[in-house]
Amino acid sequence: MARKSEAAEGGATAAKPRKEKKRRWYHQVWEVYTMVREQQRSITWIILGIILLGILVGAGFGLLISYPWGITAFFGFIFGLMGAMLVLGRRAEYFAYKNIEGKPGAVSAALGTIRRGWTIEEEPVAVDPRHQDMVFRAVGRPGVVLISEGPAHRVGKLLESEKRKVARVVPNVPIILMMSGREEGQIPLPQLVKTIKKQKKTLAAGVVPEVSKRLRALHHMNRLPVPKGIDPLRARPDRKAARGR
Repeated sequence: MARKSEAAEGGATAAKPRKEKKRRWYHQVWEVYTMVREQQRSITWIILGIILLGILVGAGFGLLISYPWGITAFFGFIFGLMGAMLVLGRRAEYFAYKNIEGKPGAVSAALGTIRRGWTIEEEPVAVDPRHQDMVFRAVGRPGVVLISEGPAHRVGKLLESEKRKVARVVPNVPIILMMSGREEGQIPLPQLVKTIKKQKKTLAAGVVPEVSKRLRALHHMNRLPVPKGIDPLRARPDRKAARGR
């Protein structure tokens, strides 16, 4: 019996799953390259052309200054490779935006690329139930940024309504309104993040978490479930239930 138990333990040890291999940076580069190549077949030749150009420029510079051209060609290869990776990243970003632009939640996906200095709400803070237009929120040192998703002639009222709610909670904080889209007065999705980051900083870094906390409390109150048969636009949140959360 002892031998059987030892054998069982040995089999259990052997059956342990192997640790997954650590993903290296070149795995990620290959995935990005594969994704871009599916959208643009010429990207392979563009990358090779940039690297070759870097080598030729490096070698030519070495010959021009009477320096060993092999060394300068190597540095040219390094700079060419860096340039190729930059172009690959830009094309990947372009196709990523192209694939989601116009789809519900595209603004949320774009805001998700902002890494530092901002508090982003993944879910919309306001939704038009009839047309499925949405408003998303980002809080940073420039203030509260409300970004709409939908046709320009419809989302204006939704933006203004959300602005009034925010102003009641944080009255002294700047509120910036933006419309995402391709119509006149709207910001195309690929330019949205850059436009947000360019806004003038007016708040202290320590104020941002407090503003976000207050607005999240407001958002959770507005998300309270509404009983069947009650008009969502006229329903009032249960204050006792809100305090209990």
